[in-house]
Amino acid sequence: MELSTWLAFFAASWAISISPGAGAVAAMSAGLNHGFRRGYFTTFGLILGIWTQVIVVGVGLGALVAASSTAFLVVKWAGVAYLVWLGIQQWRAPATPMVAEQDGGAVVTRRSMILRAWVINALNPKGTVFLLAVVPQFMNLSQPLLPQYLVIGATLGFTDLVVMAGYTALAARVLGALKSPIHIRALNRVFGGFFVLAGSLLAMFKRAA
Repeated sequence: MELSTWLAFFAASWAISISPGAGAVAAMSAGLNHGFRRGYFTTFGLILGIWTQVIVVGVGLGALVAASSTAFLVVKWAGVAYLVWLGIQQWRAPATPMVAEQDGGAVVTRRSMILRAWVINALNPKGTVFLLAVVPQFMNLSQPLLPQYLVIGATLGFTDLVVMAGYTALAARVLGALKSPIHIRALNRVFGGFFVLAGSLLAMFKRAA
């Protein structure tokens, strides 16, 4: 990948990362409930989900999801169901600020936080279709594809590391300053509503004809 092409993709990747979506909601929710240092582990799961999407697109499965109505709908509704479930869990979360070890009475490990975030990005056909539409614009098909996909994956991962750190810190340090049970309960319901909204938006997303 030429430097000029990479710089163009680097700029585009910032727009991709900053744009509000389920990943941003997950990062802020983790910051609110677990603080920055612990909540930031959610970002690693989000990046793994992005890399999964890049691999799916790279091996051609993304084209199958985009072309097959059945495959698209299965992945789409699995993602919708998961986001709505996360919203319900967040809505019902206890009004306790900066929960480091527990969420709703169950221990939340770093591994489970990473896995939860990975599922959010991996089960997102909108992301697959988006990558299918965007990534080819920056690739040179006359050159080896694997190195180009590695550069694309690394670039998306880097921008998400930075952007999601901002989202997580915002929730942990600004929203986390609201410590009364009433405030925390309201914030949990706001973020729960955001997860459900993200699921609703995904439900309305249609495969391009």
